[in-house]
Amino acid sequence: MRGDDQQQNHIFSYLSPEARVRKDHPLRAIRTMVDEVLTQLSRRFDTMYARVGRPSIAPEKLLRAQLLQMLYSIRSERPLMEEMDYNLLFRWFVGLNADDEVWDPTVFTKNRDRLLEADVAQEFLARVVAQARAKGLSSDEHFTVDGTLLEAWASTKSFQPKDEKPSSPPDDPGNPTVNFRGEQRSNKTHASKTDPEALLARKGEGKESKLSYSGNLLVENRNGLIVDAEMFQANGTAERDAALVMLEQVPGTKAVTVGGDKGFDTRDFVKECRHMGVTPHVAQNHARPGGSAIDGHTTRHPGYAISQRKRKRIEECFGWLKTIALLRKVRHRGVCKVHWIFTLACAAYNLVRMRNLTAAVPAA
Repeated sequence: MRGDDQQQNHIFSYLSPEARVRKDHPLRAIRTMVDEVLTQLSRRFDTMYARVGRPSIAPEKLLRAQLLQMLYSIRSERPLMEEMDYNLLFRWFVGLNADDEVWDPTVFTKNRDRLLEADVAQEFLARVVAQARAKGLSSDEHFTVDGTLLEAWASTKSFQPKDEKPSSPPDDPGNPTVNFRGEQRSNKTHASKTDPEALLARKGEGKESKLSYSGNLLVENRNGLIVDAEMFQANGTAERDAALVMLEQVPGTKAVTVGGDKGFDTRDFVKECRHMGVTPHVAQNHARPGGSAIDGHTTRHPGYAISQRKRKRIEECFGWLKTIALLRKVRHRGVCKVHWIFTLACAAYNLVRMRNLTAAVPAA
Protein backbone atom coordinates (compact mmCIF):
# COMPACT_ATOMS: atom_id res chain seq x y z
CA MET A 1 0.00 0.00 0.00
CA ARG A 2 1.38 3.38 -0.98
CA GLY A 3 1.89 5.83 1.84
CA ASP A 4 0.63 9.41 1.87
CA ASP A 5 2.99 12.26 0.92
CA GLN A 6 2.18 14.40 3.91
CA GLN A 7 4.01 17.74 4.21
CA GLN A 8 2.72 18.65 7.67
CA ASN A 9 5.60 18.94 10.16
CA HIS A 10 5.29 17.87 13.76
CA ILE A 11 5.20 20.72 16.23
CA PHE A 12 6.92 18.83 19.02
CA SER A 13 9.70 16.24 19.09
CA TYR A 14 10.21 13.97 22.07
CA LEU A 15 13.71 12.79 21.04
CA SER A 16 16.82 14.65 22.18
CA PRO A 17 19.95 15.03 20.00
CA GLU A 18 21.56 12.40 22.23
CA ALA A 19 18.92 9.86 21.17
CA ARG A 20 19.34 10.75 17.51
CA VAL A 21 23.04 9.80 17.40
CA ARG A 22 23.58 6.07 17.07
CA LYS A 23 25.62 4.34 19.77
CA ASP A 24 28.45 3.26 17.45
CA HIS A 25 28.90 6.63 15.70
CA PRO A 26 32.62 7.54 15.37
CA LEU A 27 32.03 10.96 16.93
CA ARG A 28 30.98 9.37 20.24
CA ALA A 29 34.50 8.11 20.99
CA ILE A 30 35.97 11.44 19.87
CA ARG A 31 33.49 13.38 22.01
CA THR A 32 34.51 11.32 25.07
CA MET A 33 38.20 12.11 24.55
CA VAL A 34 37.46 15.79 23.87
CA ASP A 35 35.34 16.15 27.02
CA GLU A 36 38.12 14.65 29.13
CA VAL A 37 40.57 17.25 27.81
CA LEU A 38 38.09 20.12 28.28
CA THR A 39 37.50 19.07 31.89
CA GLN A 40 41.23 19.32 32.51
CA LEU A 41 41.30 22.79 30.92
CA SER A 42 38.34 24.11 32.93
CA ARG A 43 40.49 25.98 35.46
CA ARG A 44 42.48 27.52 32.63
CA PHE A 45 39.25 28.78 31.10
CA ASP A 46 38.24 30.37 34.43
CA THR A 47 41.30 32.63 34.34
CA MET A 48 40.48 33.85 30.83
CA TYR A 49 37.03 35.30 31.57
CA ALA A 50 35.76 38.01 33.90
CA ARG A 51 33.55 37.01 36.83
CA VAL A 52 30.92 39.66 36.02
CA GLY A 53 29.28 40.86 32.83
CA ARG A 54 27.35 39.26 30.00
CA PRO A 55 28.09 35.54 29.50
CA SER A 56 29.97 34.73 26.31
CA ILE A 57 30.00 31.54 24.28
CA ALA A 58 31.35 28.71 26.44
CA PRO A 59 34.96 27.94 25.44
CA GLU A 60 34.15 24.23 25.46
CA LYS A 61 31.50 24.77 22.78
CA LEU A 62 33.84 26.98 20.77
CA LEU A 63 36.51 24.30 20.65
CA ARG A 64 34.06 21.50 19.85
CA ALA A 65 32.63 23.56 16.98
CA GLN A 66 36.11 24.34 15.68
CA LEU A 67 36.99 20.64 15.75
CA LEU A 68 33.84 19.85 13.76
CA GLN A 69 34.88 22.36 11.12
CA MET A 70 38.15 20.48 10.65
CA LEU A 71 36.74 16.96 10.90
CA TYR A 72 34.06 17.65 8.26
CA SER A 73 36.12 19.92 5.96
CA ILE A 74 33.87 22.98 6.33
CA ARG A 75 35.57 25.86 4.57
CA SER A 76 34.60 28.74 6.92
CA GLU A 77 32.63 29.77 9.99
CA ARG A 78 29.51 30.86 8.10
CA PRO A 79 28.70 27.44 6.55
CA LEU A 80 29.66 25.88 9.90
CA MET A 81 26.95 27.90 11.65
CA GLU A 82 24.46 27.02 8.90
CA GLU A 83 25.28 23.33 9.31
CA MET A 84 24.90 23.51 13.07
CA ASP A 85 21.49 25.16 12.65
CA TYR A 86 19.87 22.07 11.13
CA ASN A 87 22.28 19.17 11.78
CA LEU A 88 21.36 17.37 15.01
CA LEU A 89 24.66 15.48 14.98
CA PHE A 90 26.59 18.76 15.09
CA ARG A 91 24.31 20.14 17.80
CA TRP A 92 24.87 17.04 19.91
CA PHE A 93 28.66 17.17 19.54
CA VAL A 94 28.89 20.88 20.36
CA GLY A 95 26.41 20.63 23.26
CA LEU A 96 23.39 22.52 21.91
CA ASN A 97 19.77 21.49 22.36
CA ALA A 98 17.53 21.07 19.34
CA ASP A 99 15.87 24.46 19.91
CA ASP A 100 18.96 26.44 20.99
CA GLU A 101 19.84 29.41 18.83
CA VAL A 102 23.01 29.14 16.77
CA TRP A 103 25.59 31.93 17.06
CA ASP A 104 26.26 34.61 14.50
CA PRO A 105 29.46 33.80 12.55
CA THR A 106 31.07 37.11 13.52
CA VAL A 107 30.26 36.58 17.20
CA PHE A 108 31.69 33.07 17.00
CA THR A 109 34.93 34.33 15.42
CA LYS A 110 35.44 37.12 17.93
CA ASN A 111 34.86 34.78 20.87
CA ARG A 112 37.32 32.31 19.39
CA ASP A 113 40.01 35.01 19.24
CA ARG A 114 40.08 35.03 23.05
CA LEU A 115 41.15 31.38 22.97
CA LEU A 116 43.71 32.23 20.32
CA GLU A 117 45.34 34.87 22.50
CA ALA A 118 45.55 32.40 25.40
CA ASP A 119 47.30 29.77 23.26
CA VAL A 120 44.75 27.13 24.23
CA ALA A 121 45.41 25.04 21.11
CA GLN A 122 48.96 24.17 22.23
CA GLU A 123 47.74 22.97 25.61
CA PHE A 124 44.82 21.13 24.01
CA LEU A 125 47.24 19.20 21.79
CA ALA A 126 49.48 18.41 24.77
CA ARG A 127 46.52 16.99 26.71
CA VAL A 128 45.50 14.83 23.76
CA VAL A 129 49.06 13.50 23.47
CA ALA A 130 49.04 12.75 27.21
CA GLN A 131 45.88 10.67 26.68
CA ALA A 132 47.61 8.71 23.95
CA ARG A 133 50.60 8.03 26.22
CA ALA A 134 48.31 6.87 29.03
CA LYS A 135 46.68 4.39 26.62
CA GLY A 136 50.04 3.10 25.38
CA LEU A 137 49.47 4.44 21.87
CA SER A 138 52.51 6.73 21.71
CA SER A 139 56.25 6.11 21.72
CA ASP A 140 58.49 8.28 23.91
CA GLU A 141 61.77 7.21 22.29
CA HIS A 142 61.52 7.27 18.49
CA PHE A 143 60.32 10.30 16.51
CA THR A 144 60.26 11.86 13.05
CA VAL A 145 60.42 15.53 12.08
CA ASP A 146 59.51 17.27 8.88
CA GLY A 147 57.96 20.44 7.55
CA THR A 148 55.74 21.53 4.70
CA LEU A 149 54.71 24.77 3.05
CA LEU A 150 51.20 26.05 3.67
CA GLU A 151 50.05 28.63 1.16
CA ALA A 152 49.16 31.95 2.76
CA TRP A 153 45.83 33.73 2.32
CA ALA A 154 47.43 36.44 0.18
CA SER A 155 47.70 37.01 -3.55
CA THR A 156 51.01 37.42 -5.34
CA LYS A 157 49.66 40.81 -6.46
CA SER A 158 49.99 41.96 -2.85
CA PHE A 159 53.74 41.15 -2.89
CA GLN A 160 55.05 44.64 -3.62
CA PRO A 161 58.26 46.60 -2.98
CA LYS A 162 58.65 47.69 0.63
CA ASP A 163 59.73 51.22 -0.29
CA GLU A 164 57.17 51.69 -3.05
CA LYS A 165 55.59 55.13 -3.06
CA PRO A 166 51.81 55.54 -3.47
CA SER A 167 50.90 55.60 -7.14
CA SER A 168 47.82 56.57 -9.06
CA PRO A 169 44.61 54.61 -8.36
CA PRO A 170 44.47 51.24 -10.20
CA ASP A 171 42.20 50.65 -13.14
CA ASP A 172 40.20 48.11 -11.10
CA PRO A 173 40.44 48.60 -7.30
CA GLY A 174 38.95 45.17 -6.58
CA ASN A 175 41.31 43.28 -8.91
CA PRO A 176 44.03 45.57 -10.26
CA THR A 177 46.14 44.64 -13.27
CA VAL A 178 49.76 43.94 -12.23
CA ASN A 179 52.64 43.02 -14.52
CA PHE A 180 55.64 41.41 -12.78
CA ARG A 181 57.47 40.40 -15.95
CA GLY A 182 61.18 41.16 -15.72
CA GLU A 183 60.95 42.30 -12.10
CA GLN A 184 63.30 40.76 -9.53
CA ARG A 185 61.31 39.99 -6.39
CA SER A 186 62.65 38.69 -3.08
CA ASN A 187 61.69 38.70 0.59
CA LYS A 188 64.40 41.27 1.28
CA THR A 189 62.97 43.91 -1.02
CA HIS A 190 59.26 42.95 -1.18
CA ALA A 191 56.50 42.19 1.29
CA SER A 192 52.84 41.30 1.08
CA LYS A 193 50.47 44.17 1.76
CA THR A 194 47.78 41.68 2.76
CA ASP A 195 49.82 39.40 5.04
CA PRO A 196 53.26 40.91 5.79
CA GLU A 197 54.40 37.85 7.77
CA ALA A 198 53.99 35.49 4.80
CA LEU A 199 57.19 34.95 2.80
CA LEU A 200 57.78 33.92 -0.79
CA ALA A 201 58.94 30.28 -0.91
CA ARG A 202 58.89 27.23 -3.16
CA LYS A 203 59.05 23.49 -2.55
CA GLY A 204 61.98 22.80 -4.87
CA GLU A 205 63.85 23.68 -8.03
CA GLY A 206 61.53 24.43 -10.91
CA LYS A 207 58.52 24.87 -8.62
CA GLU A 208 56.37 27.97 -8.48
CA SER A 209 57.09 30.41 -5.65
CA LYS A 210 54.12 31.27 -3.43
CA LEU A 211 53.53 33.29 -0.31
CA SER A 212 53.68 30.62 2.38
CA TYR A 213 54.22 29.58 5.97
CA SER A 214 56.27 26.64 7.20
CA GLY A 215 54.23 24.08 9.18
CA ASN A 216 56.39 21.63 11.12
CA LEU A 217 55.54 18.41 12.96
CA LEU A 218 57.16 16.06 15.45
CA VAL A 219 55.57 12.61 15.05
CA GLU A 220 56.15 9.51 17.16
CA ASN A 221 56.98 6.35 15.21
CA ARG A 222 54.76 3.76 16.91
CA ASN A 223 51.39 4.84 15.52
CA GLY A 224 52.17 8.08 13.70
CA LEU A 225 50.59 10.43 16.26
CA ILE A 226 51.56 14.11 16.24
CA VAL A 227 53.47 14.97 19.41
CA ASP A 228 54.19 18.65 18.74
CA ALA A 229 53.63 21.29 16.07
CA GLU A 230 55.36 24.56 15.22
CA MET A 231 54.60 27.28 12.71
CA PHE A 232 57.48 29.39 11.39
CA GLN A 233 57.96 31.85 8.58
CA ALA A 234 59.16 30.12 5.42
CA ASN A 235 62.72 31.48 5.63
CA GLY A 236 64.61 28.45 4.24
CA THR A 237 65.87 27.12 7.59
CA ALA A 238 62.49 26.91 9.34
CA GLU A 239 62.29 23.10 9.20
CA ARG A 240 65.58 22.55 11.04
CA ASP A 241 64.97 25.39 13.49
CA ALA A 242 61.49 24.12 14.34
CA ALA A 243 62.78 20.54 14.70
CA LEU A 244 65.30 21.60 17.35
CA VAL A 245 62.63 23.58 19.21
CA MET A 246 60.27 20.59 19.27
CA LEU A 247 62.98 18.11 20.26
CA GLU A 248 63.80 20.21 23.32
CA GLN A 249 60.25 19.57 24.57
CA VAL A 250 60.48 15.78 24.37
CA PRO A 251 59.94 14.43 27.93
CA GLY A 252 61.74 11.55 29.57
CA THR A 253 65.32 10.47 30.09
CA LYS A 254 65.44 7.55 27.62
CA ALA A 255 67.62 7.54 24.53
CA VAL A 256 65.78 9.35 21.75
CA THR A 257 66.11 8.97 17.98
CA VAL A 258 64.75 11.31 15.32
CA GLY A 259 64.27 10.51 11.67
CA GLY A 260 64.13 12.96 8.81
CA ASP A 261 64.70 13.48 5.11
CA LYS A 262 67.88 14.68 3.39
CA GLY A 263 67.08 18.29 4.17
CA PHE A 264 68.09 17.66 7.80
CA ASP A 265 71.49 16.21 6.87
CA THR A 266 73.53 19.26 7.83
CA ARG A 267 76.47 19.33 10.23
CA ASP A 268 74.91 22.03 12.41
CA PHE A 269 71.64 20.11 12.85
CA VAL A 270 73.35 16.78 13.54
CA LYS A 271 75.74 18.41 16.00
CA GLU A 272 72.90 20.13 17.86
CA CYS A 273 70.91 16.89 18.04
CA ARG A 274 73.83 15.02 19.57
CA HIS A 275 74.34 17.89 22.01
CA MET A 276 70.75 17.39 23.21
CA GLY A 277 71.25 13.65 23.56
CA VAL A 278 69.19 12.83 20.46
CA THR A 279 70.49 10.35 17.89
CA PRO A 280 69.85 11.73 14.37
CA HIS A 281 68.50 9.06 12.00
CA VAL A 282 68.16 11.41 9.04
CA ALA A 283 68.62 10.31 5.45
CA GLN A 284 72.12 10.73 4.10
CA ASN A 285 72.72 13.39 1.45
CA HIS A 286 76.02 12.50 -0.24
CA ALA A 287 75.52 15.28 -2.81
CA ARG A 288 75.96 17.91 -0.11
CA PRO A 289 79.35 19.70 -0.18
CA GLY A 290 81.65 17.89 2.26
CA GLY A 291 79.53 14.74 2.20
CA SER A 292 76.92 13.48 4.62
CA ALA A 293 77.05 14.40 8.30
CA ILE A 294 75.75 10.92 9.20
CA ASP A 295 78.57 8.39 9.49
CA GLY A 296 78.65 4.60 9.42
CA HIS A 297 78.49 4.36 13.20
CA THR A 298 74.85 5.50 12.95
CA THR A 299 73.72 3.77 9.76
CA ARG A 300 75.03 0.32 10.79
CA HIS A 301 72.44 -0.06 13.55
CA PRO A 302 69.11 -1.76 12.66
CA GLY A 303 67.24 1.13 14.31
CA TYR A 304 68.44 3.49 11.58
CA ALA A 305 66.74 1.45 8.85
CA ILE A 306 63.56 1.26 10.96
CA SER A 307 63.54 5.03 11.42
CA GLN A 308 63.93 5.55 7.68
CA ARG A 309 60.99 3.26 7.03
CA LYS A 310 58.80 4.85 9.71
CA ARG A 311 59.54 8.47 8.81
CA LYS A 312 57.24 8.28 5.79
CA ARG A 313 54.24 8.23 8.15
CA ILE A 314 54.61 11.93 8.73
CA GLU A 315 53.43 12.51 5.16
CA GLU A 316 50.09 10.95 6.12
CA CYS A 317 49.71 13.67 8.75
CA PHE A 318 50.45 16.44 6.26
CA GLY A 319 48.06 14.87 3.76
CA TRP A 320 45.19 14.82 6.28
CA LEU A 321 45.88 18.37 7.46
CA LYS A 322 45.90 19.73 3.91
CA THR A 323 42.95 17.82 2.46
CA ILE A 324 40.55 17.12 5.35
CA ALA A 325 41.39 20.09 7.61
CA LEU A 326 41.69 22.33 4.50
CA LEU A 327 45.09 23.74 5.45
CA ARG A 328 46.62 23.49 1.99
CA LYS A 329 45.84 27.20 1.80
CA VAL A 330 45.31 28.70 5.24
CA ARG A 331 42.41 31.12 5.74
CA HIS A 332 44.01 33.15 8.51
CA ARG A 333 46.75 35.75 8.45
CA GLY A 334 49.77 36.13 10.68
CA VAL A 335 52.02 33.51 12.25
CA CYS A 336 50.12 33.44 15.55
CA LYS A 337 46.68 32.76 14.05
CA VAL A 338 48.00 30.24 11.53
CA HIS A 339 49.92 28.48 14.32
CA TRP A 340 46.78 28.26 16.47
CA ILE A 341 44.65 26.74 13.71
CA PHE A 342 47.46 24.42 12.61
CA THR A 343 47.98 23.13 16.17
CA LEU A 344 44.27 22.51 16.79
CA ALA A 345 44.06 20.67 13.46
CA CYS A 346 46.92 18.44 14.64
CA ALA A 347 44.90 17.65 17.77
CA ALA A 348 41.89 16.78 15.57
CA TYR A 349 44.07 14.42 13.53
CA ASN A 350 45.25 12.70 16.71
CA LEU A 351 41.68 12.27 17.95
CA VAL A 352 40.66 10.54 14.71
CA ARG A 353 43.78 8.38 14.75
CA MET A 354 43.31 7.41 18.40
CA ARG A 355 39.67 6.53 17.82
CA ASN A 356 40.66 4.24 14.93
CA LEU A 357 43.44 2.60 16.93
CA THR A 358 41.25 1.88 19.95
CA ALA A 359 38.41 0.61 17.73
CA ALA A 360 40.79 -1.79 15.94
CA VAL A 361 41.92 -3.36 19.23
CA PRO A 362 38.90 -4.28 21.40
CA ALA A 363 39.34 -3.77 25.13
CA ALA A 364 40.12 -6.95 27.09
